[in-house]
Amino acid sequence: MQQETRIAPSILSADFACLGEELRAIDAAGCDYIHVDVMDGHFVPNITMGPPVLSKLKPHCAKPFDVHLMIAPVDPLLDAFIAAGSDIVTVHIEASPHTHRTLQAIKSAGIRAGVSLNPQTPASAVAHVMDLVDLVLVMSVNPGFGGQSFIEGSLSKIAELRTMIDATGRVIDLEVDGGVTPETAPRIIEAGADVLVAGTAVFKDGPGGYAANIAALRG
Repeated sequence: MQQETRIAPSILSADFACLGEELRAIDAAGCDYIHVDVMDGHFVPNITMGPPVLSKLKPHCAKPFDVHLMIAPVDPLLDAFIAAGSDIVTVHIEASPHTHRTLQAIKSAGIRAGVSLNPQTPASAVAHVMDLVDLVLVMSVNPGFGGQSFIEGSLSKIAELRTMIDATGRVIDLEVDGGVTPETAPRIIEAGADVLVAGTAVFKDGPGGYAANIAALRG
């Protein structure tokens, strides 16, 4: 069953010179999750942040930290990201031949587990781990950089995953990341998503615009 829409600002688009202040500002503006994009320069063509940065950010905001690991191999760094304060850890189905084991490890740590799909990966790729996940993340751009345009073909994948999630009878977030704007958000929600990740669309106007930008995405 589709849940109410929640907004997860991606701090990849925040001002890195004052990340603590940025977190407090988006918290006050009404965000639901803090989305942390972790890139390794190997699985995706960019490098962002690691566990030490996450641990320093955690005290600045009580909202759940939604940590998206775009790294391979992922297993050697799981414990460090969990210890740093992740509330949700999402791994890519494409990053490891042992995603089922990785998700088990995340769940055994007592936090929520997510699985992500790149644009070319069909929804069916996660069918056999649906019993383990608390979140499914659809990448609606090619991961690695912010500010890209929404891939329209993602809508059918979102709808297919909505059906798969509902068939489980479990509460599983269906999250979409990439090209989420006030213009694309209504169609993404209509297709079945209930968590929207947005970087540029939230942070583009500075702290004075965060509340309005989050509200515009929520609809």
